[in-house]
Amino acid sequence: MKLAFSTLGTPGLPVPDVVRLAGKHGYDGVELRAHPEEPVHPGMPPASRAAAAETFAGAGLAVLAVAGYARVAAPGPDEPVLAELDGLVRLAGDLGASYVRVFPGAGDQPGDEADAAAARRLGAIAPLAADTGVRVLMETHDSHGRAQDAVRVLGPVGHGSIGALWDLLHTWLGGEEPAVSFPALAPHLGYVQVKDVGSAEDTTPVQLGTGVLPLGACVGTLSRAGWDGWLCWEYEKRWHPHVADFEQLAGPGAEYLRGLVAAAPRAR
Repeated sequence: MKLAFSTLGTPGLPVPDVVRLAGKHGYDGVELRAHPEEPVHPGMPPASRAAAAETFAGAGLAVLAVAGYARVAAPGPDEPVLAELDGLVRLAGDLGASYVRVFPGAGDQPGDEADAAAARRLGAIAPLAADTGVRVLMETHDSHGRAQDAVRVLGPVGHGSIGALWDLLHTWLGGEEPAVSFPALAPHLGYVQVKDVGSAEDTTPVQLGTGVLPLGACVGTLSRAGWDGWLCWEYEKRWHPHVADFEQLAGPGAEYLRGLVAAAPRAR
């Protein structure tokens, strides 16, 4: 399995510094938070996009994903959501990213209406994603936090350029063990976000392996299935500014994940 981290853990850090941090600790790639307060966002001019892509490529690092904030199940008209998706897909294409992360974000909308809206919008963006060489992944999050919720949307879309991002925290909070989440998500799975927290009631981020999330069970489930994709550490420093800086944790966290992968049972 390949390792990445999200720049949610390094708020505002310039791209060259992100690249140096990843290279120093042996990460294979980076998930880039796409927001106007970050160096990478859909409003970036072409020259800045090209420079960022060249910086990553020159260091031999992958841009795993552009982590956007489009909410594909949100109430309201389709047009603003589709415009946001369009911008994220084009940004990912310019950066050479493999994936775009989106949220469900249904809010209080009834479940069947939310599912239909999300499937319709993802289906509409799928041709552009395919042409761009990008997969749009709906994260297991908020209104669709469990695998069983996500597949209600992804199954009807049925397009290879649309898939799932498995956020382990949210499936766990929804009561799903990894051995349940993975088989449901497997036909759609792009990559996996890992993290650790102190408890279900206190989701403040902590160093990997020091909290309660079933990280070993997750990696073991993936390994037994022969899955060799990406594990991306999402350390939510942006939302919890008082926690330790990611730069202090990046090395030990990578070693912890490598240890889990090395010790995991292999597919037979």
